[in-house]
Amino acid sequence: MLLQRWHRRLEERGKLPPGPRWWPVVGNIFQLCWAPPHVLFSKLARVHGPIMTLWLGSMSTVVIQSNEVAREMFKNHDMVLAGRKIYESMKGDYGHEGSLITSQYGPRWRMLKRLCTTEFFVTSRLDAMRGVRGRCIDRMVQFIEDASANGTKSIDLGRFFSLMDFNLIGNLMLSKDLFDPQSEKGANFFHHAGKVMELVGKPNIADFIPMFRWLDPQGIRRKTQFHVERAFEAAGEFIRERMESMEKGDCEGRRKDFLDVLLEFRGDGVKETRTFSSKTINAIVLEMFIAGTDTTTSTLEWAMAELLHNPRALKIVQAELRSNLSYGKKLEEEDTENLPYLKAVIKETLRLHPALPFLVPHMAMDSCQMLGYHIPKEKQILVNVWAIGRDPKTWEDPLVFKPERFLQPNTVDFKGHHFEFIPFGSGRRMCPAVPLASRVLPMALGSVLYYFDWILADGIKAEDMDMSERMGIALRKSVPLKAIPIPYKLVSMDCCI
Repeated sequence: MLLQRWHRRLEERGKLPPGPRWWPVVGNIFQLCWAPPHVLFSKLARVHGPIMTLWLGSMSTVVIQSNEVAREMFKNHDMVLAGRKIYESMKGDYGHEGSLITSQYGPRWRMLKRLCTTEFFVTSRLDAMRGVRGRCIDRMVQFIEDASANGTKSIDLGRFFSLMDFNLIGNLMLSKDLFDPQSEKGANFFHHAGKVMELVGKPNIADFIPMFRWLDPQGIRRKTQFHVERAFEAAGEFIRERMESMEKGDCEGRRKDFLDVLLEFRGDGVKETRTFSSKTINAIVLEMFIAGTDTTTSTLEWAMAELLHNPRALKIVQAELRSNLSYGKKLEEEDTENLPYLKAVIKETLRLHPALPFLVPHMAMDSCQMLGYHIPKEKQILVNVWAIGRDPKTWEDPLVFKPERFLQPNTVDFKGHHFEFIPFGSGRRMCPAVPLASRVLPMALGSVLYYFDWILADGIKAEDMDMSERMGIALRKSVPLKAIPIPYKLVSMDCCI
C-alpha cells in the first residue's frame, strides 16, 4: 500500500515513463527472474518503449534503451542525472572518500576526475608508460607459452588476461608486479580485490526491500566490507613502503607512477593546500584495480571467443597482423595504429558485449522533465548500452559479429559522442580510463593473435561454442573460454620477451 501511495503521488506531480504492472512491496522483481536483466529489459522495451519505469522492490528505476533517449539524457540532462546510486555492498565504514565511481557529483568528485584526466590518463604520461604496458603483455605471452605444454594443453584465456591486467595496473599504480610467485602481499591483494569484485556484482535483496537492509540476509555487505578491509591493509603496506623510500630519497630518478602523484598531491586550487588522507589513497588504489581488471578481462575474453566462433574473422585479423610486421619483428604498441581490422574487432566486441551492460547506475540529483516524462529525485537511471548496441533500427544485422561495419568511412567511435555506441558511457560520468583502454585492448589482443594460433579445447566446433553470458561487475562468458595455443612458427618467441 505504501508503494502504491508513493506511486500515486509521483503521478500527481508528473507522468512517469511507462512500464509493466508491478506488485506491492516486490514491484517487478518476480517478473525479472527468468532472464538476465539486460536481455529482459530489452524485450520489455518492445512493449513499453525505449524509456520505461520498473520497480525493483521499492527501488524506482528508469531504464533507457535507445540512442535517441541516451542522447537526450547526456546532452540535455547530464548534470541533474549525474548522481550515483549507492548499493548496500558499497556502503560501510570507509564511506565514499576517494571514490571516483561511487561519490556523488560535486566539488570533491570534480577534483578526483581532474586528477584522473590531467595526471593519470593524460597522453604524455600514457606515452611514458608504453614500455610498462609492453612488458606486462610480454609476460602474459610468456606465461601462455609456458602453460601450453607444446600445444597439447588448453588454457583458461580469461585468467591469463586477468593476471596481465592486474599486473599492468599494479605497475601503473605502484611500479610493482603484484602477481608474482615471490610476492605474497601481491597475491593476497589480488585475492581480496577479486572477492570484492565478485560480491559487488551479485544481486542483493537488501537493495530492493528496505526491511532487509539491517539484516543483510545474503551477507553481501558484511563479506564485502571484510574483503575491502583486507585489501586496504595490503594496499596500506605498499603505500607505507613507498613513503619510507621517499623519506630516504630512494625514489630519485625513478619513473613517477600514480602512487607518487597521490602522495605528492597538494590540493586542487590556489587556496587549498591539504593532502590526501591515507584512507583516500587506499580507496583510489583499490578502485583502480576493481574498475580496471574485470572490465578489460571481459572485453578481451569476449573478443577471442567471437573470433574463435567466427573463424573467417580470425583468419582476417591474423593475416593483417602477420602481413604488416616484418619477419621476426616484435609487436609494438605503435604497430596497432596501422591495424584497422584489429581495432574494428575491438569495437565490434564492445558493441555486442559491453563490459558494463548498464554502465554504472546513475541517479537523479533533483527532479526533472525528460521527453515529457517526470523523473523524480533519487530515481535510479540505468542506460542499457547492451540493448542500444543491438538495436536493429541502428545496426544492420545487429546480432552478427561483423567487424567490417567499423571499417566504413566516418565510422563511430567509443569516446561518448556517438550515442548508438557508448560502451564507456558519455558525459560527466564517462569512464576516464578510455585513453588507457584504447591502448591496452588492441595490444593485448593483437599479441595473443600474432604469436599464437588457436584451437578450441575438447574438440568443440566453432559453431557449437557456448556464447551465453553471466552478470557480475562485468559481463562475462558463462563458460570460461578454453583453447589450445600453438606458437606461430614463423616468429621466434624469444623476440617478444
